[in-house]
Amino acid sequence: MIKKQLGQESWQSRLRVWAITVSIICVAFSSAAAESLLTETEVTQGRIKGEIREGYAFYRAIPYAEAPIGALRWKAPVAKQPWAGVYFANSYGCRPPQPIDPNQPAESPLGEDCLYLSVQTPAKTVNDRLPVFVMIHGGAFLTGSYAGEQANFVREGIVYVSVEYRLGALGFMSHPELSKESGRGVSGNYGLMDQIMALQWIHDNISAFGGDPTNVTIAGESAGGISVSILCASPLCKGLFQHAISESGGSFWPVSTSRRGNTAMCTAQSAEQVGLDFQKRLHAKNIKALRKIDWQTIVDSTRMEAFWPVVDGYVITDDQYKLYERGEYNDVDVLIGTNSDEGWLFTGPYPVEAYEARIRETYGEWANQVLALYPASTPEEVRGASANIFRDGTFAWGTYAWANLQSRTGKKNVYLYYFDQSSDNMFMKSPRGANHVAEMAFIYDWHMAPFTPVEARMSEIMTRYWINFCKTGNPNGEWLPYWPNYVQGEATVMTMHQGFQVTPVPNQKEMDLFEAYFQHVRQ
Repeated sequence: MIKKQLGQESWQSRLRVWAITVSIICVAFSSAAAESLLTETEVTQGRIKGEIREGYAFYRAIPYAEAPIGALRWKAPVAKQPWAGVYFANSYGCRPPQPIDPNQPAESPLGEDCLYLSVQTPAKTVNDRLPVFVMIHGGAFLTGSYAGEQANFVREGIVYVSVEYRLGALGFMSHPELSKESGRGVSGNYGLMDQIMALQWIHDNISAFGGDPTNVTIAGESAGGISVSILCASPLCKGLFQHAISESGGSFWPVSTSRRGNTAMCTAQSAEQVGLDFQKRLHAKNIKALRKIDWQTIVDSTRMEAFWPVVDGYVITDDQYKLYERGEYNDVDVLIGTNSDEGWLFTGPYPVEAYEARIRETYGEWANQVLALYPASTPEEVRGASANIFRDGTFAWGTYAWANLQSRTGKKNVYLYYFDQSSDNMFMKSPRGANHVAEMAFIYDWHMAPFTPVEARMSEIMTRYWINFCKTGNPNGEWLPYWPNYVQGEATVMTMHQGFQVTPVPNQKEMDLFEAYFQHVRQ
């Protein structure tokens, strides 16, 4: 009995020693792995140090441009000057001034000194040449932030970058005095110029983080997707990226003197009047006086969608539809699409008479055709009809036009999707389909509620599509449902609803109406 007990104690003692040894080895291995990450490197401006987060090197606030404050407010971004010593990128910089931003952490305050980007990398050396994914956030060019991580992309060998840019009046105001200052006779689009400078910085420096500057994907949703669309057509972006993902965003509207309910892009000259009206509202004598007004007052005085990208002949050189017809764009692989009920978040029930009056004011002689295709006889039906018009005129048609034009005039891959998965992970859940932003929970590893088994599998497949596309410009893989290149008039749209099915374009009649309407406007 005593011998047996001693034997047990000896064995238990050996187990304890073994467990301690394994633990020490694991800690040593983990420390060695961490030490091998690129937590310190050299960029154009000097030495920079990040931190280890979730097993990867993370640089949270890299300034790619000088702070756009004082005399630099409403100026094109100025490249960041070299710094002395080591720059510690271990906390977020300021988010751009904005009225609302409910999803961002309190650790990242608001402020005009906001031109930062973040880099999350799994690279071990500067020679790894990993694919690069650049996220441009949405928010109607009025709200949003670069703050965030994407570990599910990084663990797949992708360098993840997220970019901050100026918003609202501070990012997009046109004004006669600013046009004179610019030397080009136009003003506005500062937020887009920020994005372009960030992409140039990434092109010049991403190899320092183990990234491949010749394999860069830009991506965005909503205003971020519209930005991606604009960048794909801007001559200032030539060679800065090879693939593009646009979720719910395409900038193919005709050019006019007024946006007229998301039916046109304004010229910089016509947008100058909006800037003058803004100056008057703030009781400022001139731009010099406006530059002295604190940013909070400017934000508080900004109206929703008052400031937007404009056709300035520099960043945006022309009607983008015409640019694509002429083949004057950056021909890169694109993965683009929209959701089935994009407009639900932006509408509500209101009187039928007011609905019809709004349609007639917006669409003029085309109003009867619009009302016939989007009928409504009750306030609730008005909400549904208005939501569908918002979906098709603001998001779906632009993406549809993009796919058609590039598949005809370009040589690169074009993949078109239609997301129709209703889920408890939607903000203000639509009872009719997938509302605006709904697809993001399935791709970027964040959700408000548990996925159903079907949703979990869909999320796995969608994430893999996006990762594959980032790496190669093609979403397909061995075990994935095959996604063909888009061909107009053929069943080549990847429809995502309780799984995956290749179908013709949904809402074809609605797309045909908007195509005809916008062609008429261009005449």
